Amino acid sequence: MRGLNYVAELDYRNFYYFSAMPELDNYPELQQLGNLDLLARQVVEGFITGLHKSPFHGFSVEFAEHRSYNTGEGIKNIDWKLFARTDKLFVKQFEEETNLRCQLVIDHSSSMHYPNKGISKLKFSVYCAAALIYLLQKQRDAFGLSVFAEKLEIQTPAKSTVAHQKFLFAELDKLLVIPKIAKKTAIASVLHQLSDSIHKRSLVILFSDCMEKGLSEASAEEFFSALRHLKHNKHEIIIFNVSDHTSEVHFNFDNRPHLFVDVETGEELRIHPNEIKNSYLKQIDTFRTNLHLKCGQYGIELIDADINQGFHHLLHTYLIKRNRMI
Repeated sequence: MRGLNYVAELDYRNFYYFSAMPELDNYPELQQLGNLDLLARQVVEGFITGLHKSPFHGFSVEFAEHRSYNTGEGIKNIDWKLFARTDKLFVKQFEEETNLRCQLVIDHSSSMHYPNKGISKLKFSVYCAAALIYLLQKQRDAFGLSVFAEKLEIQTPAKSTVAHQKFLFAELDKLLVIPKIAKKTAIASVLHQLSDSIHKRSLVILFSDCMEKGLSEASAEEFFSALRHLKHNKHEIIIFNVSDHTSEVHFNFDNRPHLFVDVETGEELRIHPNEIKNSYLKQIDTFRTNLHLKCGQYGIELIDADINQGFHHLLHTYLIKRNRMI
């Protein structure tokens, strides 16, 4: 036993519990291209029944000029910052672009394969991305896909065709059957690369556990720097912070020794969870609080995606909420 001091210095982010190291569930009914299409269709059509507005409307507009506010009209586009400076009401006017461009970005590092049974963080992300692609295509908006771990593995341009949708579904389908291998995360460098490579004024939707190199302040600052780069290049950002709240956020394990395995490096640690629980909870709470504060500061929409809620429920609830906000 190397002692609690050693444990306190460990990167807790990648240590996950394996009781008997079972194989990942195959879910063959969801790993066929046709059924991934059906899955996406069911989620989206359940959302759009009786609704007509796009939940992403407004991301594809460019500011043109101000005009005076007319008494009685809506206040949605009033420039309140200009009002604070001039004490006069002005309305923002926009020039519509041809289409919304959306880039879906999926973290494919080994930590996203957790948990090792049921629906993992990666599967959850793939199912959500498939539903959003179906919705975007139905709206005739353009959509692209980026998949990364230590580097970009897939990078497609944004297109709105049915053929492109089927191609992306095939790429997503491959992610569900690729075996786990030791892949670390380089989310910050990848986001810097994406910031300059995708079309300006794109909607970037990121699916990740958002924790590169653990919970350290340095890695968190690298991540936030990359987000600032995206915002500087006029991209809108939605982050699905995907996690298993039971184990990763609340650290709930049976009151007995367990084997924790770093799925990205293979490092192992056998320890009683209660010995490190308080330290872990303090670190994860600090990280999550900082993430929420920074996203609010940068105008980034953050969705706390607990995989235990089910992707259908979470995505359906989010889309309806977003639709009502517009």
